[in-house]
Amino acid sequence: MSTLVERAVARAPRRSAFRLGHMSDRAIAWLFITPSVLLLLAINIFPLLWTIQLSFTNYRANRPNAPLRYVGLDNYRDILTDPDIWHAMQATAHFVLWSIVLEMVLGFSLALLINRRFRGHSFWTTMILLPMMLSPAVVGNFWTFLLQPQIGLFNSAVALVTGADPSSFQMIGNVALAPWSIIMVDVWMWTPYVMLICLAGLRSIPDYIYEAAEVDRASPWRQFWSITLPMVMPFLMLAILFRAIENFKMFDMVNLLTSGGPGSTTEVASITLKREAFEKWRTGYSSALAIILFVTVFGAANIYVRALDRVKQR
Repeated sequence: MSTLVERAVARAPRRSAFRLGHMSDRAIAWLFITPSVLLLLAINIFPLLWTIQLSFTNYRANRPNAPLRYVGLDNYRDILTDPDIWHAMQATAHFVLWSIVLEMVLGFSLALLINRRFRGHSFWTTMILLPMMLSPAVVGNFWTFLLQPQIGLFNSAVALVTGADPSSFQMIGNVALAPWSIIMVDVWMWTPYVMLICLAGLRSIPDYIYEAAEVDRASPWRQFWSITLPMVMPFLMLAILFRAIENFKMFDMVNLLTSGGPGSTTEVASITLKREAFEKWRTGYSSALAIILFVTVFGAANIYVRALDRVKQR
């Protein structure tokens, strides 16, 4: 009896190993990642498909029992012919363009400075990275307090330098200054992120290239234009891509700072989308707007990635 049991136990692992041995490495990998892939598809793909479906209807979330009517492309037609939507897109483009330009210039300059490895550069690198570690909601509330005309430290600092009355101007309440207020806050928060990407690009350049340039008596300015900038360019373009996508859908910080005001001066596309969806309850209309914004970002990012690949191949 014991002999039969021993034989059965000895044969059991052989059979399981034999069955597992027939599976390829790719099949085993798919066996493990399939649950995660299905979960991600359920989280990402289903809301997208549902949004596309709602964009062709007159659905309102505050009236779920109302008759659902198919309106075709009417929502898309109304959006593309709405001057308020185009105004929001212009405000978004202004915010994205100037914030990226300033972040690239300041971030690359800081990366060049930190790359020199002076005494205490690790400490100053950590200090520069502090704004990036904060939540956008915290940054919005923090800068809303700083930009207050009566008690804000920003107006007091400007008055100390220029001698003007601190209460004579309002950064977030002035039509001309409000767009630059959100740009200033975004640059303050995300310039360290650009600096990190540029610093990684600078650290990836081999030292022997600069040594060969010095042997050829190339000036520091010539080394910068012929070696540093071309080799860091893919990293700069990558930083532009990341920041453009994030700034195009920026909501929380702008909503806390200005809520789109004064008037609609700083009403970027995400603020307009929020108002259409959760204030006017035009769910079908806002779904169409969300799809248009998605297609715009996806198409622009796809074209930009192709340009980035060409730069990498040089």
